[in-house]
Amino acid sequence: MEEAKRKAKAVVVGGSIAGISCAHALIAAGWDVVVLEKTPSPPTSSTTGAGLGIDPLSQKLIQSWLKQPQLLEFNTLPLTIDHEQATDWDKKITWTLTRDENFNFRAAHWADLHSLLYNALPQGVVLWGHFFLSFCVSSAKSVKVTTKVLQSGDTIDIEGDLLVAADGCLSSIRKTFLPDLKLRYSGYCAWRGVLDFSENENSETILQLKKAFPALGICNYFILGVGTHSILYQLFNKRMNWIWYNNQPEPDLERNSVTTKVSRDMIEEMYEAAEKVWIPEFVKLMRETKEPFLNAIYDSEPLERVFWDNVVLIGDAAHPISPHGARSTNMSILDAAVLGKCLEKWGLENLNSALEEFQSIRQPVNAEQVLFSRRMGRIKQGLVLPDREPFDPRTASQEDCVKLQLRNIPFFSDIPYILM
Repeated sequence: MEEAKRKAKAVVVGGSIAGISCAHALIAAGWDVVVLEKTPSPPTSSTTGAGLGIDPLSQKLIQSWLKQPQLLEFNTLPLTIDHEQATDWDKKITWTLTRDENFNFRAAHWADLHSLLYNALPQGVVLWGHFFLSFCVSSAKSVKVTTKVLQSGDTIDIEGDLLVAADGCLSSIRKTFLPDLKLRYSGYCAWRGVLDFSENENSETILQLKKAFPALGICNYFILGVGTHSILYQLFNKRMNWIWYNNQPEPDLERNSVTTKVSRDMIEEMYEAAEKVWIPEFVKLMRETKEPFLNAIYDSEPLERVFWDNVVLIGDAAHPISPHGARSTNMSILDAAVLGKCLEKWGLENLNSALEEFQSIRQPVNAEQVLFSRRMGRIKQGLVLPDREPFDPRTASQEDCVKLQLRNIPFFSDIPYILM
């Protein structure tokens, strides 16, 4: 009886969008929440980051967590069109492969979405500058998390009823339970950048870019070459988000990061290579972007389980995924919402049942989406698949092109029953 009355407490490790979303969903379920995040302070709009697409269900969930739901629309742009086009550099021509005009995503900058969600939380929920060290589960079903306060160097313990690992694709908490799980390198990396053109919106670069890609502002452009592809869409506050996927050997990465440091020489080489693949308007955008960065693309084999006792994985910790289904952020938001509803339904006294139901709802969906995204990436990069010839946009059939649309991902518009 005592346990039923006491307010349950969750400790969330990781203060990115998955962790912040989880805080919202669990607070809505009546839990106390503390989020531990190693970065010293909340990210600002100038933080290095990139664009992401928010699907209709995630939009509704985010709005339910905001005190002013309209802020989501004010800080994002519509992506009503998913447009796949091909480019032939030799002939200097582009043509449409397929176009979906009922796409209904919204484009956000990572830092903008994070700020919206973070600023809507009660003060003191997120402990910045707290580096996760270890955890232990006691026989009394509580979990003790040990963390280092980076500013003072002190080590402190925080107790809770549930530990939520929202610590990303390189999750150290996951490693405790799955020490042999290895991330799988995709065979390619992504050059990424965001150009802020707010002070020069009538520049030749922007005018030419909008001429070449007339639906910028409402459209997600996928541009396919032979054995490579890129992405282009506009963000709120006059910014252009671009990505170029490049087949290459696995790079040397710094520990605990999938982003590699790039030298000026590497950037110059990238520009020169781009000039042999993409139309001049796109290359000019790349050249004018400050600090482009390089992401190595990884995923993993789908996990069979995502909880052990009172420790549960969510977001990229539970399902490292490549970016080709526009799923990573959307999966994290949905994980958080479903976990919150399961905890609310079952209560602390039935924590195991809540986590069982969470796993049964999310794991099959996440597994299929991880594998679909992997396949989509290999197709668009012209890589070998056991059941088909490498994709070539110059000779692809209409049927093959329609398969490139993002809405083909399994469970594209599915709403879990617990959120109904």
